[in-house]
Order: sequence, then C-alpha cells, then structure tokens
Amino acid sequence: MPAISVNNISKSFGKVKALDCVSLQVSKGELFGLIGPDGAGKTTLFRLLTTLLHPDEGTAQVDGHDIVKDYLAIRQCVGYMPGRFSLYPDLTVEENLNFFAALFGVSVEASYDLVAPIYRQIEPFKERRAGKLSGGMKQKLALSCALIHRPNILFLDEPTTGVDAVSRCEFWDMLSELRQKGITIMVSTPYMDEAARCDRIALCNEGRILSIDSPTDITRGFDAPLYAVKARNMFELLQRARTVQGVLRCYPFGEYHHIVTDATFNTDNFQSSLNALEDLQIQAVSPTIEDMFIKLMER
Repeated sequence: MPAISVNNISKSFGKVKALDCVSLQVSKGELFGLIGPDGAGKTTLFRLLTTLLHPDEGTAQVDGHDIVKDYLAIRQCVGYMPGRFSLYPDLTVEENLNFFAALFGVSVEASYDLVAPIYRQIEPFKERRAGKLSGGMKQKLALSCALIHRPNILFLDEPTTGVDAVSRCEFWDMLSELRQKGITIMVSTPYMDEAARCDRIALCNEGRILSIDSPTDITRGFDAPLYAVKARNMFELLQRARTVQGVLRCYPFGEYHHIVTDATFNTDNFQSSLNALEDLQIQAVSPTIEDMFIKLMER
C-alpha cells in the first residue's frame, strides 16, 4: 500500500480551479517533490492531504486513511510544515517545542532522538522568542515541531522559500537523513535545483500534473538538441536568435539563453547570422529539469 494515494482530486475556489483531476502515488519511505511556480496548486494539495480542506471531486488516502472520513487518524500520523512560519512568535524556542509535544500527548524527551540532529543547532537559543529567530533557525524550529510526535509522513510546503542558500542546502541534508529513518516526505518547492534531490518529482502547473518520474528520467524525455548562447547584448540576442533557421525556442536561462533546435539547425549558420553581435558564444548543453518544465508548459 502506498503512503499517499491521490485519485482524480479536484478543488475550486470560486471560478479558480486550483486542482484539476490530479492523481499520484507516493511510496513509503520516498522523498517526493512537487515542483512548480506559485499558483500551480501545490499548497491546495497539501491542505487537502492534511485534512484542512475537502476535495470537490476525487478521493485520497494518507497512510491508509481516507482524507475525509478518517481525518482524525491522519492528523495523528502526519507532520505538516506550511509555507509561512506558523509557530507562536511570542513563545520561546523551547516553549514552542513543548507546546506541540503536549498537543500530541507526547514528551519532548520521548522523541528527542528524532529531532536532536535538527534541534541541537538551535538549542543554544532555546530561550529566544521564535519571532526573533533568523529565517534558517525558524525553519529548523518548525521542522522540529512537525517531527516531535514521530509522524509516519511529513508534508513540507515550500520550506526553503526566502531562506539563504546555505540554510537551503542544510535543510535538504536534514531531509535526506529523515528519509533514511523511514519517514515518507512530500515536499513542494519552486526551485528546480532542489528537485534533483528527490527520489521522484511531479512537475505541476495551473492545477495539473505535467509529468511524474525521477529527476533523471524527466530530463531524458527532452528529445531536442539544446544550446546555451551568450552575447554582450542579451536582449538583442534573444530577439534575433528566434529568427534563425532551426531554432524552435529561445528563452532566458541564468546568464545565458537556451535555444531548442531541430535537425535543420547549424551552429556555423547561427554564428554567421548573428555575427554583428559582440562576444557571441554558443555551446551544446545537457537539458535540466527546468528546460523540461518549460517544454511541458508550452505543450
């Protein structure tokens, strides 16, 4: 039995369809990522699976429990870390942890071995009010509180948004350690680089699932030659590259533009067509998850 099973779930808010016939399964012990921009439906799906909302259509089971009929059982066996910091800012670090332990009828001591690798990093500040913590420290406290009752499944909704790069990396290292302890983790993120650290990912946009697979297999589905191009005038390069024979798409990608090509594309012809551009560079590159996401969105 999968840890999470979603079958044709739909949810609307007025005229806005937040989820449109979404189906997916997450295996026990898996680190599963929902990847997509704001408005893709990630938060709505998390709120449904943690029994904070009811679906308009479809069914879902979490740890073998129906999200509508068995909501009390689900709330005991899952941990949820919402996108916004939702702990009590006027309580100290230690008081917040004790409060959440009391909510679930457990003691901090009984679960300390699970949260210790995370909590030890903020324990020196246990007397500090939660509202006065840095972004990375708030993140670690929220994760500790979500784990204090030893959940079987952990839901993390964009946990690294607004956090510095070092804290982001540390956080994903913590998730890898939790996964090794057998906890099923479902995490959402708008960051494509974080997707590579998941066992499987679902690419989402406008309430729909575009593709579900491992990060490696997702990128293998990119079936066209891809090049990175650069010039001194990047805006002019973007406009003119789109007119060159064999260029199917051209879009900004970091300090480069990526161009997707067909069989008629020739690099020498490309360079001669744009030879008026200063410092023109072109090189073949391997597709990333973000390239595949853009391709699926255009379809």
